[in-house]
Amino acid sequence: MSTDNDAYGVTGSDTSTLPSIDNEAECADLPDVVTAVDTPLVVDLDGTLLRSDLLIETAFRRVGRDPVAIFGVLNALQRSKADLKHFLCETADCAPETLPYDANILLMIRLAHLAGRPVYLASASHEAFVKAIADHLGFFTGYFATTLDENLSGMAKAKRLVEAFGHMGFDYIGNDKADLPVWKVARQPISIRAPSRVAARLRAMAPHAEFVPHHEANLKDWTRQLRMHQYVKNVLVFIPIIAAHALTFENLLITMVAAVAFCLAASACYILNDLVDLQEDRAHRTKKHRPLARGDIPLWNALLAIPILLGMTTIISLSISTSFALVMLVYFVTTTAYSFFLKKVLLVDVLTLAGLYTIRMLGGAVAVGVSLSSWLIIFALSIFVSLALMKRFVELAARADEDLASPQNRDYEKMDLSMIAALSAAAGFNAVTVLALYVSGSSVTELYSKPEMLLLACPILTYWIGRALILAQRRQMQDDPVIFAVKDPLSQLSGVAMLAVFLSAI
Repeated sequence: MSTDNDAYGVTGSDTSTLPSIDNEAECADLPDVVTAVDTPLVVDLDGTLLRSDLLIETAFRRVGRDPVAIFGVLNALQRSKADLKHFLCETADCAPETLPYDANILLMIRLAHLAGRPVYLASASHEAFVKAIADHLGFFTGYFATTLDENLSGMAKAKRLVEAFGHMGFDYIGNDKADLPVWKVARQPISIRAPSRVAARLRAMAPHAEFVPHHEANLKDWTRQLRMHQYVKNVLVFIPIIAAHALTFENLLITMVAAVAFCLAASACYILNDLVDLQEDRAHRTKKHRPLARGDIPLWNALLAIPILLGMTTIISLSISTSFALVMLVYFVTTTAYSFFLKKVLLVDVLTLAGLYTIRMLGGAVAVGVSLSSWLIIFALSIFVSLALMKRFVELAARADEDLASPQNRDYEKMDLSMIAALSAAAGFNAVTVLALYVSGSSVTELYSKPEMLLLACPILTYWIGRALILAQRRQMQDDPVIFAVKDPLSQLSGVAMLAVFLSAI
């Protein structure tokens, strides 16, 4: 069948993204796409060729870069879905070289192409994105896509394909409910990632339908996405009852419940942040392995998880007290503001991160009804600012070492490395000074019988901060200094030594 270049968008020849076909066992598990060489093979994009959804990605990217754009999104959505996709596409680049393609679908496309079979990309995504992806992969004979005048989904896509290839004149690979009308008019329906109900309807409609094996989100993926390893930060909730020497069973139980609330809220915020930063994460040396960036978890599932997590947080928070629920609200609002705006403002981002750590301590104090010492607040802000700056140093140093451009979603330049290190050191050693002044004050005698013993904590803290800075300079630290401290044996020993000092001073 001849093609009309203007109608279908003839593509280029970039094959760098495609996997090899040396493994015959892998090919044997896939539907046959090389026999019917005269029948066009049509492939869906979102959820099929891509382990992601460009509509969700571009919506969060647009609002993440310009929060005011949410009004434009709502206005375009009121007109039509095609208008919405056009609005989101206007200032966005889908960066096809970084997108999470499905290896099995890519393999099928390559096999069909090598067999001489015409292969088309047909997507409800905007034509600019579809063309960019088709050009990048280079194996498509042409493409069909949404334009400003038509949202190419469901019945509209089925009609276009029948007009182009005839009823039952093509094979189609899709993934969702919207693809049912297309499968109905296809010679050979092929599915990947179809929800169970959709798969059941497809089998009933077309018993000869075939299903492509794929990765399904598992507990390990969700554990990584919820960042459960970051829950260690929520031990800060326990500091108020420890500092106030109010370690009763009741207080300990309430604080544990408060910590759970912070864990759930933090996971919701991590998901939201990852949705905003998908494109940047895929270009990052370590963040590219996050489940959403890799496409290991469907974006719709992640979106649904946010209100579920926040709902659980609200119920738990209100079970403690209304005041604690307000603290959690402040935490969520601040974290959301950080994800969409504050993280892009020079130094405000690190002050916000330090504030979020301190809010955890405030939450612990409010939950059990103890007061936070002004000394403790100042100390916490100083040490947390130091850690936040250290994290920025590590991230920026990694980009400098790889000769990458300065990050677009942060307001830092590679030339700032030395100043960031100096500010981190200043904030860290300021925390030591605050601790020394607290120990020397009169209020310390109310809680400690041997307050002079607390002075031993100063050299221990000085050692840890200095060592952490040196290891960061040597590129021997992970992206997050807190997680580094939890895993690093000498950091653990320093923590135990600090605890021993405070216990001996009681």
